Amino acid sequence: MASSMDPERKAPLEIRELHVRRLGLVPYGEGLELQDSLIQERRADVIPDQLLLLEHPHVITLGTGSQSSNVLADEDRRRELGVDLFETGRGGDVTYHGPGQLVGYPILDLKPDRKDLHRYLRDLEEVLIQVLRSYGLEGSRSSGFTGVWTRQGKVAAIGVRVSSGWITSHGFALNVNTDLDYFGTIVPCGIQGRQVASLQGLLGTHVPMEEVMDRTSLAMARIFGRSLQETSPAR
Repeated sequence: MASSMDPERKAPLEIRELHVRRLGLVPYGEGLELQDSLIQERRADVIPDQLLLLEHPHVITLGTGSQSSNVLADEDRRRELGVDLFETGRGGDVTYHGPGQLVGYPILDLKPDRKDLHRYLRDLEEVLIQVLRSYGLEGSRSSGFTGVWTRQGKVAAIGVRVSSGWITSHGFALNVNTDLDYFGTIVPCGIQGRQVASLQGLLGTHVPMEEVMDRTSLAMARIFGRSLQETSPAR
């Protein structure tokens, strides 16, 4: 039996903090700049792991796997609707962000024990599945795709980037009180013939965003083994 002084016995990993920043409505370009800054700080170990929770004004974003044909609204139509268009460094195809949608950007250091992109994606899915479960809703994965589905349609999209040093950015978008008509401007995630859904539609009532943020933060801490700390929203 190994004693407590046995050098071969591994010490338990320290429980890290997860600082949660609730930022409100943030223009997409500003969100990219903030992530870039926090990635550098996290890589230098100046700050602990971060979770940015926010909403974006209407915007279509193109991931590294996007096809232009999956953007259905031309420039004139986008201007009419007030929808911006951004190319971004995350994985995945085209998606839409807008008011009433909870966007989460985890800035995490996956070293030393979570250096597995597949596992990271599945963990983010599990976070959102647990949030749905807390509302009595059944969320599920769909074979061959990333994200979370319900019987009524896809309720959450995931697109991430893992930079050198295993620092994460970008993240997930959960439709809470989202106007789903805006998804008509794209082929969501490049998947033809699949519906989208929202918590509001599934529950039949408006859902307080702060409540969803609370439940998402708790699920993130649970799945990733972090201790939660709310921090200043300053950006």
